[in-house]
Amino acid sequence: MAVTRRQKEVLDFITAFVQRNGYSPSFEEIAQGLELRSLATVHKHVTNLQNKGLLQRAHNRSRSIDVLPPRPKARPGERFPLLGRIAAGLPIEAVENQDSISLTDVVGSREVFALQVRGESMRDEHIVDGDYVFVERGNTAHEGDIVVALVGGMESTLKRYYLEGSTIRLQPSNSEMDPIYVPAAQVAIQGRVVGVLRRC
Repeated sequence: MAVTRRQKEVLDFITAFVQRNGYSPSFEEIAQGLELRSLATVHKHVTNLQNKGLLQRAHNRSRSIDVLPPRPKARPGERFPLLGRIAAGLPIEAVENQDSISLTDVVGSREVFALQVRGESMRDEHIVDGDYVFVERGNTAHEGDIVVALVGGMESTLKRYYLEGSTIRLQPSNSEMDPIYVPAAQVAIQGRVVGVLRRC
């Protein structure tokens, strides 16, 4: 993904600083090293580089800017021809185009892992046994997100997330199953679902 000249300078500075010192620079050191007057400007560049998948930050520790290795280019077979749209209702004219699509187009530069689904608790979301879900790694969730939740440090489950006071409701999308209520302290969010893959 393209970066601006200034973003490249920030990335190069952080890379050289880490190689020289063995730890990442603070925002103040980046500003001083590149003669930037505003920490907000440094924050903007670092955030943009993070969104482009070139940096990673942990918000719970200092000096937490990590330079990520460059994303490998897709090999032939990792991209698939996108030949147009197909009607699932009334038929439409079949017009072939020259686009292509890859899994990277779906998940972007986010840190994503895959899990194979076992069971039918999310079938009303069209996520069924044997499907693969792509999960963006993270420890927070918004109301209604489909999440991978670790319960009691022992068992992981795929459910919709709802915070109700000091309790978390893990809601299946299957009318035949009841929700799971767990004290918030016993639930660790491991990520949220960003895509589904089904092998026919």
